[in-house]
Amino acid sequence: MADDPRTDGGELIARTLKAAGVERVFALHGGHLEAFYRGCRRHALELVDFRHEATAGHAAEGHARTTGRLGVCVVTAGPGYLNAIPAMVNAQLDGVPTLFIVGAPPLREAECGSLQGGFDQVAMATPGVKWAHRITNPERVPDLLAMAIRKATTGRRGAVLIEVPIDVMHMPVREAEVTLPAGLSTHPRPAPAPAEVQAALALLRGAARPVIVCGGEARFAQCEVVLRTFAERAGIPVFVNGRAFGMLPWDHPLYGSEAANLGALQAAGQAPDVVLILGAKAGMALGGRRPLVLPKAAKLIHVLADAEEIGRIRDIDVPIAADCGSAIEALLAASEGARWPDWSAWARSATDAKNGHARQHTTAELAHGIHPFHAAKAVIDVAGPSASYVLDGGESGLWAAHSIRVDGPGQYINNGYLGLLGAGMGFAIGAQLARPGKRVVQIAGDGAVGFHLQDLDTMVRRRLPIVTVVLNNRVWGMSLHGQQLLYGEDYDAISRLSDETSYARIAEGFGCHAETVKRAADVAPAMQRALDSGRPALIDVHTDPSCTHPRVNFMLKPIAEGDVVIPYYESIPQRR
Repeated sequence: MADDPRTDGGELIARTLKAAGVERVFALHGGHLEAFYRGCRRHALELVDFRHEATAGHAAEGHARTTGRLGVCVVTAGPGYLNAIPAMVNAQLDGVPTLFIVGAPPLREAECGSLQGGFDQVAMATPGVKWAHRITNPERVPDLLAMAIRKATTGRRGAVLIEVPIDVMHMPVREAEVTLPAGLSTHPRPAPAPAEVQAALALLRGAARPVIVCGGEARFAQCEVVLRTFAERAGIPVFVNGRAFGMLPWDHPLYGSEAANLGALQAAGQAPDVVLILGAKAGMALGGRRPLVLPKAAKLIHVLADAEEIGRIRDIDVPIAADCGSAIEALLAASEGARWPDWSAWARSATDAKNGHARQHTTAELAHGIHPFHAAKAVIDVAGPSASYVLDGGESGLWAAHSIRVDGPGQYINNGYLGLLGAGMGFAIGAQLARPGKRVVQIAGDGAVGFHLQDLDTMVRRRLPIVTVVLNNRVWGMSLHGQQLLYGEDYDAISRLSDETSYARIAEGFGCHAETVKRAADVAPAMQRALDSGRPALIDVHTDPSCTHPRVNFMLKPIAEGDVVIPYYESIPQRR
């Protein structure tokens, strides 16, 4: 009736996403979602489809990491949901604001042996995401979806899951009964207490070798401008973990690149004595329980939204539960007109640590292929600092990270805390759609790139000029090298790949520009041709399989003689 307008769950999902400022949804078709697709058409939400749900999820992640805003992935029930779980967990562990909406069999057919049912998707997701919820009434879609968006984008950001059963998705509901999507404008920026600000400034001013280490929360706080102002005023060098590359431009005199470079400073007898950790959680990226990155004797100031995370692993001298942008603004305001020590010599020495790999690895052409450091460096030198870079792989990512040069945050994405291989295709697609006027370069190992090669098809269909560079050493590099370090050069177990696989020919089959490169001098020209093609492209670069990254050697080195080596984790001390 004209005086009794009605809608459905799918329309309400699309309407709420539009109200939240979402412009693009990453998805793969499934019948549970038809009402939502129709809603997307009505509200001009772009649907980006894929060949695999994992890639769709990673694309939502990649889009969020690039833009600093919410990423949205919508997939169907059962196998679609299961395929997307790695992306959910990856986003949660790295603190990436991502919303996953999944279909489900009808509520009214519970315990009826339904197609793509028979298990509890919400219960399965709950340990791996920030929040998971099943919507059981269509009129509640707006307020519950708004709640999910708030949870994903505030505090310590992360992944949330909303399940919408197909009957809820399609069920008609009176507009008069529909809730409002309250709280979409909630973006709190809690500030530190004045006493905390003064304590932090006192530690920094009294330091001989201070540094700032930025993480993902600093990136999503979008505080790069005020951070740069504070760093320049104080003269403190800035280092980053994998979520915060670009917080200072690569050529800035205070930019020290990877936080792992602090290990090289310690080895050279120049350990920082005060560290301001800005939005990075304690764990692998900061050396874990071992003082590999953060010196044992250093005083620590830790700024993080989640107070429960502050103090994990070791005591913090000045804990600050606050938004990273608010914290830096407070430090800047409180130090207005203050005189800072002259740390210029220290800053030059600290930031020079990022050049150590170029000095160490001087030979580009090796017996069985190109050195991976030089292969990646040649690619990055051609693409330049305005490009976005996606790294996917074990050692290949480590080699490439040393040469990454970007002008701003969100231009670099790596595997993160889950150590998940195969995410690169989705990351690259999400990043390219977020920056349509810029180039995206994916640098992947041959093992990692094999997980989702089929989404080269997505790049071609969407005319996305992403360049994928495969560092092809014909082995699972980190696995093989770890085995050889533990058990000798002659040992290997399921860690070799085929010498016959041509990733270039596979890419050509999907319609990409493609080349194979076997000499170091040919990498840069091939990269330039790939960029000039204006098409999705893949360069298959043959690298030497014997190159073991120094970090792998370090991770498999016992702390003391007789310790039991646990690959990639702490050694077990020998009982004495």
